[in-house]
Amino acid sequence: MPSSTVHLLRHGEVHNPTGVLYGRLPEFHLSERGRKMAECVAEYFLQKADDGARFVYLAASPLTRAQETAAPTAAALGLEIETEPRINEAENVFEGLRVSRAELAKPRHWRYLVNPFVPSWGEPYQAQATRVLAAVTDAARTAVDRGGDGAQAILVGHQLPIWVTRLKVQNRALWHDPRMRECTLASVTSLTVDAASGAVVSLRYAEPAAALLPGAATTPGA
Repeated sequence: MPSSTVHLLRHGEVHNPTGVLYGRLPEFHLSERGRKMAECVAEYFLQKADDGARFVYLAASPLTRAQETAAPTAAALGLEIETEPRINEAENVFEGLRVSRAELAKPRHWRYLVNPFVPSWGEPYQAQATRVLAAVTDAARTAVDRGGDGAQAILVGHQLPIWVTRLKVQNRALWHDPRMRECTLASVTSLTVDAASGAVVSLRYAEPAAALLPGAATTPGA
């Protein structure tokens, strides 16, 4: 059966001087470090192409930071950036706030904190994993249609949806401690997919911009 590797690329560091949870808010651009991260990722994929990988499809979430992260890779590989809404950031009721213990202690937030397993403060983890996996399956099939067996795709998205998708693929519980996510800025979670069935047959993880992580912002998007 034909297969494809779909690379889930998390965006680079965002310029966020006030440290808010930016979620799906518009106009949050990459920082200078984030742009360098995006260049590192482009070099990573270009090296893979030089080694024989066939990249035929590149898509990003609608958000600015994802589109900007995709741009250097698009230029390096000669691909157009298509927009894929299913890999968008998760919805979160705390979007726009600087989330802290003091902020969460305010009574108006308590009703959103009752169930961390769904979670009660945002888009259900299951819904995130479902939509991202659907996008991954379609990306694998598009890659095979365009480039044949083994052709590859890149989807540029966001930490939480990528992480819960990985948990789903590995048959792990979707609820988790955000501090334990293995999905750093500009990291690549690569899924090899059977294009016919949509089954994920292997998973790999890489950090092409690891050298730029020390000192980078740690505020999550959601």
